[in-house]
Amino acid sequence: MAEEAEKSITLYGQEKEIATANLARMNMILHNNPSAEIIADNTLSRPFFKNENGKLKTFDYVVANPPFSLKNWSNGVQTSADEFDRFTGFGVPPEKNGDYAFLLHIIKSLRTNGKAAVVLPHGVLFRGNAEAEIRKNIINKGYIKGIIGLPANLFYGTGIPACIMVIDKEQAAQRKGIFMMDASKGFIKDGNKNRLREQDIRKITDVFTHFEKVPKYSRMVPLHEIADEKNDYNLNIPRYIDSQEPEDIQDIFAHLNGGIPKTDIDALHKYWQVYPSLKNTLFKSISDNYYALQLPPAEIKQCIFNHAEFKAFNAQLQQTFDGWKTERVAHFKQLTAGIHPKQEIAETADLLLNAFAGNKLVDAYDLYQQLMAYWNETMQDDLYTIALNGWQAGNTWERQVIKAKKNKEGKTGKDREVEGLEGITGRMIPPQLLIEIYLHEDWAVLQKFEQDIEELKAKIAESEEENNVEDGIFAELDKLNLASAKKFLKQRKTEIAPKEEIAVIENYIELNETLALTNSLIKTAKAKMEKAVIAQYDMLTEDEIKDIVINHKWMQHLQQALQEEQERISQNLAQRIKELAERYENTLPAIEQEVQDYESKVKMHLNAMGWNW
Repeated sequence: MAEEAEKSITLYGQEKEIATANLARMNMILHNNPSAEIIADNTLSRPFFKNENGKLKTFDYVVANPPFSLKNWSNGVQTSADEFDRFTGFGVPPEKNGDYAFLLHIIKSLRTNGKAAVVLPHGVLFRGNAEAEIRKNIINKGYIKGIIGLPANLFYGTGIPACIMVIDKEQAAQRKGIFMMDASKGFIKDGNKNRLREQDIRKITDVFTHFEKVPKYSRMVPLHEIADEKNDYNLNIPRYIDSQEPEDIQDIFAHLNGGIPKTDIDALHKYWQVYPSLKNTLFKSISDNYYALQLPPAEIKQCIFNHAEFKAFNAQLQQTFDGWKTERVAHFKQLTAGIHPKQEIAETADLLLNAFAGNKLVDAYDLYQQLMAYWNETMQDDLYTIALNGWQAGNTWERQVIKAKKNKEGKTGKDREVEGLEGITGRMIPPQLLIEIYLHEDWAVLQKFEQDIEELKAKIAESEEENNVEDGIFAELDKLNLASAKKFLKQRKTEIAPKEEIAVIENYIELNETLALTNSLIKTAKAKMEKAVIAQYDMLTEDEIKDIVINHKWMQHLQQALQEEQERISQNLAQRIKELAERYENTLPAIEQEVQDYESKVKMHLNAMGWNW
């Protein structure tokens, strides 16, 4: 965070656990902040950072993740006469719950315009008694700027949901509300924990920065609403933001009589806003409240995919992407050594979000996630390489090395280079890209050889399975291979074996000889390809490197991401319509009639068997 700040800042920190404090110091060094002052001591009972008169030193910004609900927080703290005056005007936190003790310490440590972001358990938002009074006093002073509800199971050591409480003393007296966000549903499973994705973090940041009202996600809650009799200063987020998805209700009438409820189809209104006539293509009205599907469920997806409005929407998406791409390609081609990669990806991401903002079906944050995932995986390495060495790094390749392991005696052998085309790694350009662009004809020949090998192996396996069994032609051979087959052929010809048997043996030999020849051709072709790839690296001009990296590598990946989003749109719509159609496909009268038909058949068979009742 410090390295991204617009101004030079000084970092301070205090952590009770020595090991954690040491990790923090190491982290500061790794992030080019070796002067950060990190102290290992108890923040509440022995705060280290104080001014000349012994009072708490105040700061512009505080970021903290205090221990949740610490039970022994008051050890060493004179709660009734706190020397740092942290509880005056607020109240003393309960003896066995230290969440508000840390929060009040942070508030006291802020300057008059200071700001803080504190990770706290959800309990601080609604617990009663002493904490309710403290919460009320903090709210009335206008210190709470916002509350962000986070997903459960984010942090190691606890699975309970947490929130970020944003404190801002600047113009606190004029504050008229608290901005609340329920970001609890934006995460991805990562092992046995949950993790915020890049898109979740960016959405939280954007929405909070602009105080944007988003249905079921965020809104500004007026202080008078928080203070009214119904809420009584309770900040529990579900009181103010209903993030629950509507229940998928079963329609009894449709189950009995058939038809798809219009309420279910109308609930897909975001699609009909973009594809207005598609709705009439898929459905026909059979009553005031019900539709019937006009085509078999299996044809829904293809109908959507082929519809003119779907194609037009995809074309519009592509046009938007192409506009963003054109600007970015021109910009990227101007990059030189010394660039700032984080600034580049930030600008690129902002432009992508702006380009797709407001799209009715494509969530711009989904595309942002694709971009940032690719950044973390590949693109940042390329940009840092350009920053360090310029585009000529695209001429560089190296051979992969397998590190030697220690043997039983504890000695380490020699490292081994990976031979052949498989061992080549380009610093910026994968060899496969060079093959696709410059050597695709030779690659097609190589692929044909490999396809031939698979077919030959299959035919050989089929011959062995059919003839290398008991009473089979090769049954008397101890080991079946090319050499033994040739020897066996000579023997059987001497014994004047049947022509059919000789033909089988000769075919087996021919298949194996062809396989050996094809393997030899592949080896030669791969060696030729390897030399050609290495030579191509050396021949690349700077303009060619830029074109390959920007267009064939970066933009090609992001183009694929857009296509995945387009596919997801049609898939989601088709799946929902198919689900509704199949749900109400079999009506109760039809099921009852089917049961009666089966019952009649059973009785008929029983009567034929002499069973009557």
